[in-house]
Order: sequence, then C-alpha cells, then structure tokens
Amino acid sequence: MVDFTRRNLMATSVAAALGASVAGVASAQTNEDEDTPMAPSVDGTIERFATTALGAEVTGPEVTANGTLFFSLQHPSRQNAAPYNKGGIGYVGGYDITSDGFDELGVPSTDEQQGEVRVAGGEYVVLAQEGDNIGDDEDLGYPVTPSGVSLDEYEGSRYTNLGNNPDCNRFVATNDAETEGYLFTNFEQSPGDVSRIPLTWDDDEWSADLDGAMNLANTEALRNLGGTRVNCYGDLSPWGTYLSAEEEYSHPRLSLTATTSEIVESGSGVGLRGAAQFYNRPNPADIASAVEEYYGDDAWYPQGAFALGGLELQAYYLGADAVDQDGENTTTPIESPYPNPYRYGYIVDFRNPTADTPEPMKYYVGGRASWECPDVQADEKTMYLSSDGDNKGFYKFVANEPIPSYDDPMDVGGTLHAANVTNEAAAKANPPGKIALELDWIPLGSATNREVESWIAEYDDIDQVDYLAHADTDWGEDLETALEEADKEVIENGNEDYILDEAIVEWAEQYENRGPDQIDEDLRRVPFLETRAAAKEVGATVEFRKSEGIDSADGAEPGEYIYVGISEINDGMTDDAGDLQLDRVDGGMVYRAEIEADYDISTLEPVIVGPDATDPAAVADDALLNVDNVFVMDDGRVLCCEDADQFRRSYPNDCLYVYTPDEDGNGEDDRGDGNDGTDEDFYDPPADDPLNARFRDCCANTVGSPPDNGILNLNVVYGSFEKPYDVEITATGLSAEEIDDIVYADPDFDRTGLDRTDIVGMDVSGVPVGEYEFTVSVVGEDASETLSLEVTDA
Repeated sequence: MVDFTRRNLMATSVAAALGASVAGVASAQTNEDEDTPMAPSVDGTIERFATTALGAEVTGPEVTANGTLFFSLQHPSRQNAAPYNKGGIGYVGGYDITSDGFDELGVPSTDEQQGEVRVAGGEYVVLAQEGDNIGDDEDLGYPVTPSGVSLDEYEGSRYTNLGNNPDCNRFVATNDAETEGYLFTNFEQSPGDVSRIPLTWDDDEWSADLDGAMNLANTEALRNLGGTRVNCYGDLSPWGTYLSAEEEYSHPRLSLTATTSEIVESGSGVGLRGAAQFYNRPNPADIASAVEEYYGDDAWYPQGAFALGGLELQAYYLGADAVDQDGENTTTPIESPYPNPYRYGYIVDFRNPTADTPEPMKYYVGGRASWECPDVQADEKTMYLSSDGDNKGFYKFVANEPIPSYDDPMDVGGTLHAANVTNEAAAKANPPGKIALELDWIPLGSATNREVESWIAEYDDIDQVDYLAHADTDWGEDLETALEEADKEVIENGNEDYILDEAIVEWAEQYENRGPDQIDEDLRRVPFLETRAAAKEVGATVEFRKSEGIDSADGAEPGEYIYVGISEINDGMTDDAGDLQLDRVDGGMVYRAEIEADYDISTLEPVIVGPDATDPAAVADDALLNVDNVFVMDDGRVLCCEDADQFRRSYPNDCLYVYTPDEDGNGEDDRGDGNDGTDEDFYDPPADDPLNARFRDCCANTVGSPPDNGILNLNVVYGSFEKPYDVEITATGLSAEEIDDIVYADPDFDRTGLDRTDIVGMDVSGVPVGEYEFTVSVVGEDASETLSLEVTDA
C-alpha cells in the first residue's frame, strides 16, 4: 500500500520559494513538468494488483458476477516469450477480486518479470489471442473485404497492426447464474472490430469456444453502417447491451487551440487545419510530411493526421477496388465506396447482443469525437462522454425519454451538451490536486438519431477523386502537381466536399443571436457532425488533455460517483489561455463527480494525482502514472489501468492499481489541509461579506504561521468583483513601511490591479517573533477581512 505524503523537495532560498509558491500557483506552468504541489497524492489508497508484459497497456477491465477480473494484453512487445508476445484477452484465474484480499504486488525487477503478466492473486490466463482461428474460418481481430479477403493481405497505411490491440471487455450473461454468456471485446484499429466469444464457467475456470466466436466487423449489419474505426473502451448499458466507443482521432478539423472563426477572419487555414480536412486525400496519412515540405519553417502538424492511417483498408473493407498493390502506397486515388468521415466517431450499441447476429446501431445524436468511453446513467437517458487527445471537450447527451423506451433506436432524440469550466480563477490559483473543477453545461443542439443519419448520408458518395477536384491541374495528366494544388487549396480555403468553415461560423452566429433551438434547418447538423469545432465557437472548454476512462458503478444513484481519468495534465490544460490554466502534472489525474438528483454532475473533484515527469523512481515507481481505463466496482473501489510514459520509473511496465476511496462518511475529501470550510465556500463569499482571505504556504496549504523560509501567499477572493481592485494591508505592531517591505513589489504579485481571485506575495522572514492580526481591505469599498498569523523562532 502506498502512503503518499508531500515530498520535502522545495528549494529553501527566497527566490526558489517565490517561484514555487507564487509563480507556480498564480499562473499555469508552460515549461517542463516541475515540482507541482500534491503531485503525487491520493485521497485514499492505491495498491498495485497487476503489471502487464513489456510493451503492453493494461486495457479492458471487466469484473463478472463471480468476481473474475478480465483484462486485455494490448500490443505487447514481440520480443516477449509466448504467450505474452501477441495481443490477447485473458482473466485472473483462482482469485475473486470482489472479496479476496491481496498483498500489493512488487515492481517487476527482472527481465523475466518484465516480459510477463503478473498479478497479486491467482494467475493470468490467456483465453484468446490475435489471429486465433475462429468461426467461419476467420482470424480473431481481422476484418475482411465483402468477398472475404483478409485486409491484412492489402497494401496501404496502417493505424495499428490488425488484431494486436484488444481493448474493452464486457460480459453479457445468457443464464441467471451468469456462468455462461458472451465476452465482447473491442479492437483499437482501422477498420475497427468487436469480437464476440462464447464463454462458460466450469470447474472454477473459464473456457472460450473459439469456433463459435465472431468478428462483428464482418457481419453485413455492421458493414452496412460503414463499419467502425478505432474501437477503444466501452461499457455495458443499463438495458444490457454492449456499448463500444469509436476513438476517431482524425476527427479534428482544427489543430489544437485554433477556431473556425479564426480561419474565416484570417482568410487562411495555414497553421490551423486539422486532419479531418484531408480525409479523402489520396494517401491521407502522408499529409503531415506534405505540409512540412510545402511550408518549411512555417509548417505545423495537422492534429490527428496519424489516425488517417488505415483509411485505404477501410475503403477496401467497404468494397472499393484496391490501388497501389505493388508494395508501395502511392497517391493513385481510390474511387467510391470510400469512408464517409461523418459515419465514424460515435458510440455503437450492439442491440440483441445474444442473438445469432447482434444488431448494431450508432448514437449519431450523441455527437462525433475521439470517444474513449461512454457512461450511461441509471435514468437510461443521460450519457457522459470523454474524448481522448489534445484540446478536447467533455460532453453529455440527454435523451428526451429513456433510451430503451424507443421502439426504433433511430427515433432516439435529445440534446447534446458540452462542458464549460466556470471557476477558472480558483483553478488557476491552486495546485490541480487541491481544487475541484466546476462545470456548467452548454446545450449545443437537439435532434433525433434519424435526422442526424440523414445529414450524414449526404456525404456518402465522396471519394479521393473529389479531393483532387480542388486542383486546377487535371490529375490524370499530372497527379503530383494536382495533389499539391489540391492540398494547398484545402489548407488555405477548406475542403469543399464536407461542411464548410463559413457554415460553422454562421451556425455560431445564429446560436448567439437566436439560441440553440432556432437554427436554420440546413445548419442544425453542425454540432452533431462537427462537434468539437461547434463547441469551441460557443465557449465550451475544449482544453482537456487525454480524457480517458469514465465510469460509475452499475446502477449508480444520486449521491454516488462518476470517475474520470485524465491521462496527462499539460498542453491545453496548462497553457496561459482559456478556462484551464493549471500547473502541469504529466503523470495525470483521476477526478470524480457526485451524481446529482437529476443525474447531472457539476463538479469534478481530484482524488488521485499522478507524479511529475521529473520525479525520481522512488516516487514514480509506486504512483499511478498516465491513467487510461477506469472501472468502478460495486463496492466503490476503482480499477485504474495505465498507459504510461514511464518517465523515471525503474521498470518499463504498465500497472493496474486498485483505488480505495478515503471517505469520512459524507463523501468529502478527507485530506485535511487546514481550511475552515470548503474551497467552494472560500471562492464563493456571500454578498453581505464579499471578501475572503487566507495565508497559504508553497504547497497551497492554508497556514496560521509562516514556513521556515517566511514566504507566504495571501490568497484573496472578492465576490463583488466588477473590475480590477487594490487592497490595503495593515497589521498590529507593524508600520506601513514594514508592511511595504513584506509585500512583493513585483506587479504580478503586489496589492494593485487584482482579479476576483488573486494572490499577493509576502516575505515575513524579517518580522519579529510574535502574534499579529493582519487586516486586508478593498480600497474604496466596505470589505475587509482579518487574519491571525503567529511568527515563531525558526
């Protein structure tokens, strides 16, 4: 069991202390991941239960009724000994994770330990692996063309190796004892796949019927939907069906912080375009190198370009004639049928999961993104959605009626929302592990599944030949010149084959002037097909970095929790713009949100903070690093899986930790930082007493006496804030001149021009020993606060 306490690594000089306590807290870190307060820390305990084999991630945790833990072996090193050298699906045999205790697993210290899957109780048993022969003489995880040819036989770019990336697992029982059923497993690749394997529990072990197993990608029902791309995590719905999330990383039409209005106003997309605009480009995955060639020092990486890999195989999966099969992927255009980008990036529901062939459908009305995972609430109407990658949003779909009540799932209707973080100032003034993120939900639009599908269908016949129509040169005469001309036209003015920049801006203007329910009919599609771009235009917080697993216990009711893993706190979450300007935590964090009476959530509170990238092995070895999937068990414990960058760990393996919350009976954070009341109270003072103030040390702990180096932050919140204000500071026994010597003269940390929530830097190292009453007053206003401070002999 890991007992994290704050490391005593802070520099002792005044300059170093100022940098850590004032600069590091008052504004976001934009350089390397330094010594962030409370990184790492845990509100409760984490215990290492498993380490996976070298090169692999821990993915797809699932716990069955008899306490069996399943998880996948995703993309392990080919150098590992069998069976740990191929993607696999397995379970922990001889152990009940719901009731059996365990001694925490030690770190893998030998080559043998690092090359295998290790568990703290029982043993890891591989049930099925990449390429295993299954029903209809297919290979597990390998989609085929309509004529039955394995796509692995074709030339073309790859997103990942087929079959090597099993991810989510969910078990659908077929008997009351839940000893028989089907295991559904995602494959994170393009084309995507979901396998269904019959399982039976007998003599205290599970057996898999591979002859009865299916690649659902190869069913006519799923192919008719266009198939899937990059099936990542998922869940079991409250109505008993399997939900699979498409992590369509190539969906961004905008790179990082860019907005569509910025492109329209500047008249060019140079430096701003994302991967989605090149979806139907010949050899689409090569766009990043083409941009570098065209623009040299002004080049940028079109966000999501790597995920354009595999689109040729997706076209062949749909039945397109293959091109460039001579060992080289060139730029000969692929003609229709070609993948329609607006058909990917959704939550897929496999209805009738135990039928001979499940019936897939997609929740188009839930928006389009690189979905890591859905979490559907017990009301059967509310679905929370996390989107993986850089500068992404956090979303909620609320159906008009319980989803199972619709006779036809295409009639499901409701409203898509995007989250907006509202306590920017408070989050900016505190370490990430100290402050909860407060959320408002912005409605983006309402529609039915059938309406959105009809809009998507308008783009079905577009192919790579259409992309080349952006060029002046006839591609049949000079393909290389035509492709460069088309690329530059799309970069500068947009891809005319898909939703135009101007349409998104016009939608946003109508939204601002009329509201989301009074949009012109031809623009209603925008928030559902271009979800991220639309959310940016209306002020949602599209800054989250690698928002990963999201889960709550099955049947969770109001008062219980939803857990959200953020794999890294950096990039858009730590820059100097937007709603999130946090200190970096490259090791990531786990938040939780209390489910409210209407199944809404309004606060994300931190419960696990990962390490800094610079932390030594003594710290990083036992900390949760780059959380990915999370799974909430019925007893409230949370399985936390890693997709780790390793940083300074002493071993190269990813881990699975069991998190046990530290509750004090009412769900409040029990760390005990010395605050009077909650941070929410502090940052929301009442109208009749609008000023709050407190002294804080370098680690953002509220204190009544200064630390040894004498450096303090005076944390001030003025609830009646309308414009920058000044404060006056006095203290019993200290003259005005002595106060001037104490308060920093740096304009970023002095007493003038303060924001609603701000910090005044103070150095009391020269103040005589004694007890003092400091009074803080807003200049020109009837607002003051008195604080006690005891200066002791260090």
